Amino acid sequence: MKPYQANLLNSLILIIIGLWGYFDVSDYDLSAITSFEHWTALITVFFGIVLLLCHKGIKNHSKLIAHIAVVVTLLILIALVGKRLPISIEQGGIGLFRVIVMSLTSLLALIIFIRNFISNRKKS
Repeated sequence: MKPYQANLLNSLILIIIGLWGYFDVSDYDLSAITSFEHWTALITVFFGIVLLLCHKGIKNHSKLIAHIAVVVTLLILIALVGKRLPISIEQGGIGLFRVIVMSLTSLLALIIFIRNFISNRKKS
């Protein structure tokens, strides 16, 4: 898988699953819909949109855009694994599945980026 493909997959997963988490009111009481916790589900959507905007630059081999995408991917992975995963493990349910899927696609994208950077470094 090429870095732009991994980035596209990761960005779409973050957007789709983030929206699923936002609109899945079964995770919240109906009185909590306006709560801050409910709105935090949109954080992954925001990062997914940023990564989606990086897609064309990565495909065109822009080093700057690729590095921005790596930093954004690393940040979202740290947030998912460090902050959200422990809470989701405690709560269980479908929310845990969503966090695991987003974490895995972010990790996959990060690994592919790093392998590509190493490969490009060896070529030059």
